Amino acid sequence: MSTVEWITFDCYGTLIDWEGGVADALVPLLPVPMERRALAARYIAVEAEVEHEAYRPYREVLTEASARLMRALGHPLPPDRRQVLPESLARWAPFPEVPAALEALRRAGYRLAILSNVDRDLLATSTARLRVTPDAVITAEDCGSYKPAPGHWERFRAETGAAAARTVHVGASLYHDMAPAAALGYRTVFINRHGEPTHAVRPTRELRDLSRLPEVIAALPGAESGT
Repeated sequence: MSTVEWITFDCYGTLIDWEGGVADALVPLLPVPMERRALAARYIAVEAEVEHEAYRPYREVLTEASARLMRALGHPLPPDRRQVLPESLARWAPFPEVPAALEALRRAGYRLAILSNVDRDLLATSTARLRVTPDAVITAEDCGSYKPAPGHWERFRAETGAAAARTVHVGASLYHDMAPAAALGYRTVFINRHGEPTHAVRPTRELRDLSRLPEVIAALPGAESGT
């Protein structure tokens, strides 16, 4: 198998604590606090529905999905809080192990890219917190579609010339990342933070978080870095 040159990452849920960010923003707006993971899970489902309807900027996705969720919970967002999620995104933190893992991969000579369902200006506030500048960034704004549509990977190949055989995709969503990346011929690493079953989608490797990602990438067949 060919040498691994590129490692592509989903951002929110994989590198940045997306569920924690959503919960931090919305739980205080509920009169009775809701269990954080349950709230985040419901938000994720609503957001996927909004993204599937038609392409719209991610700021609008955040605004519409949070409004629908809060209405469904019986507590509509007040007019002055409709932008609560896009306004909070810059404060969403990386998972603790992420900066060190990215630094280790960069030192090993791999090129790093982020393929994210977000707008470029919003993503820039998050990548600044990672301590490693990616070599390439592909957003929904760039390709006019949301994963699991193939637009991010098509745009990545067009911009970098990187072959699927020389790229590994890392993500925390079976639906948004593992299934479409595998269908396009990429090896995949599933960051399974919640112990989800993977019967329907078989990632190449599975990890609980990114702390062991550098050694797992290095152990893939033909995975010596391109340097």
